[in-house]
Amino acid sequence: MGLYARWIDRWERRLASRDTNRIVRPFEWGLDWIGDAGSNGEPDRRVREFTRRWLAESQQFYTAPAPLDFRLDGGVLTFSSPLPSPYRENNVVHAGFFPAAGDQGRAVLVLPQWNADASGHVGLCKLLNRFGLTALRLSMAYHDRRMPPELQRADYHVSSNIGRTLHASRQSVLDARACLDWLAAQGYRRLGILGTSLGSCIAFITAAHDQRVRAGAFNHVSMYFGDVVWTGLSTQHIRRGFGDAISQDALREYWAPISPASFLDRLVGRDLRSLLIWGRYDSTFLPVFSRQVIESFRRLQLPHEVFALPCAHYTTGRAPFNLIDGLSICRFLRGNL
Repeated sequence: MGLYARWIDRWERRLASRDTNRIVRPFEWGLDWIGDAGSNGEPDRRVREFTRRWLAESQQFYTAPAPLDFRLDGGVLTFSSPLPSPYRENNVVHAGFFPAAGDQGRAVLVLPQWNADASGHVGLCKLLNRFGLTALRLSMAYHDRRMPPELQRADYHVSSNIGRTLHASRQSVLDARACLDWLAAQGYRRLGILGTSLGSCIAFITAAHDQRVRAGAFNHVSMYFGDVVWTGLSTQHIRRGFGDAISQDALREYWAPISPASFLDRLVGRDLRSLLIWGRYDSTFLPVFSRQVIESFRRLQLPHEVFALPCAHYTTGRAPFNLIDGLSICRFLRGNL
């Protein structure tokens, strides 16, 4: 590791260590979150049956009727989540609306990173406005105003509970598609999507199942949800929660329905333009996993551009990297919508 890489790594670890409220939660299968699918047998078998079923029927898994209670008030769109959870706060979806003057029917759905607060990516939405693009910023499941009172972090979206993590990611995808429903109802016809980190995963799955999305900026990319959680710097407390109960290979299979790798073939033949962004020194989305995404896009001959950031994960949010990242995203989306 060279001098520059060591400097980025030290900076990254300092930023990661600022969060002192991470909780190591015990491993749980979370079978109550996956419904009746795979209702017989041991937990491992039941989760695998659930996974196989919904990978084969993913369009149904990620489709729900549009909500009937959209309400825009003071620049905030609210509606009932198409996939409710047991938590009242989480079932009301919030999305900040940032209209751009002269947007020509172009709008971008913005999905921030895991544990983003209500201010996360607001600056990026305003930057999109400067490029003539309207932005709708979704608060994903269990984030900011959707967080149950017993939480300090969005732990219920990503955790060592297998079933709950599957449910939360599915909920966020369905919420994202509902946002696209609302944008389309407002007359927006040139729709893009932008996701960062966890938001990148949710954005990719949304785009793969919704042909209204013409362009996607995927800010930090990886093939498998489970691999990131197992190896990433920001999720080591979750890895400790799993202990020796399961393996990395098993987790990759359990969480295949919420992994971009499972849906790459859905993009074949579509005119979806993608920007794949990765960090050369990332210790959360390891570069080996990002390169797998890029290699798959090339092998499948999917329309895409690649942008490599000279930083890591947390450092993407710090100057000058945040400006470099934001400008590359806005230029791409303006040029492809």
